[in-house]
Amino acid sequence: MEIRQLVTFKTIVEAGGFTKAAEQLGYAQSTVTAHIQALEQEIGMPVFDRVGKKVLLTEAGKHLLPHAAEMIQLYEKAKDISRLQDQPQGELRIGAPESLTVYRLPSIIQAFRRQYPKVKIIMKTASCWTLQEDLRRGDLDIAFALQASLTNTAVHTEQLLIEPFVIILPPEHPAGALGELQLSPQDHVLFTERGGYRDYFEAFLRQKGIRTDNGMEFWSIEAIKQCVICGLGVAMLPLMTVRNELEAGKLRGIPWDNALGSTSTLVSYHKQRWLSQAARVFLEMTREQAKGWT
Repeated sequence: MEIRQLVTFKTIVEAGGFTKAAEQLGYAQSTVTAHIQALEQEIGMPVFDRVGKKVLLTEAGKHLLPHAAEMIQLYEKAKDISRLQDQPQGELRIGAPESLTVYRLPSIIQAFRRQYPKVKIIMKTASCWTLQEDLRRGDLDIAFALQASLTNTAVHTEQLLIEPFVIILPPEHPAGALGELQLSPQDHVLFTERGGYRDYFEAFLRQKGIRTDNGMEFWSIEAIKQCVICGLGVAMLPLMTVRNELEAGKLRGIPWDNALGSTSTLVSYHKQRWLSQAARVFLEMTREQAKGWT
């Protein structure tokens, strides 16, 4: 029993005949007849009595009609689900480290919310490794990371940009080339959480004979910036997070050489979980905006 046969059956009843039903449905009358014959064959009894030019429901037809109407209604509701996918709804759970949450994602979120206001976005800020574990467990739909690479085989990962980094110094500190970096005993090294680009920075400092055991660890990039501005020490951060302070002269900077280790902005989603329409649209917007990142 096909839905189109039920639609034809119901239309015949409402239109009052085969000919008018064929006109409404845009079918040839032979097609309408074929639909009803197939329907009657399947239920094993006629659904119409043909008395002259009139078409009357049989007892079987009378019993079938409310069920046909219900099935057609359910079919229309099922089609509405696919239509709703053109206007995503529900929740979208996104995770990103602080730097990307503050400096990369706001414009994407703003554009997404403007176009799809019915989607509730839930943001989580944490370390890259924590977010990858959340993604693996299914607690996130999309996770961003600032890493050289990811080893989680359960997720699909895309590189959006190789991020430029800079070693930042107080405004009165002399800034030369990277290989000429000199620190005094009073200079503290300010680190982000372990892993990622911090490992490259520590290896570089050790190679230059600069002690790192008196370094200070922060979880906030904004705190690191303010500490460097007031002269507490030096740090290595993504250029996107300090561009304004460098241009305003509040910080001095030495560009990082990616040959010493490069870090990328990555976006990931679980390979085996269903990706909602909202998540797919957000990913497309991310890829498009990432083309303009510098």
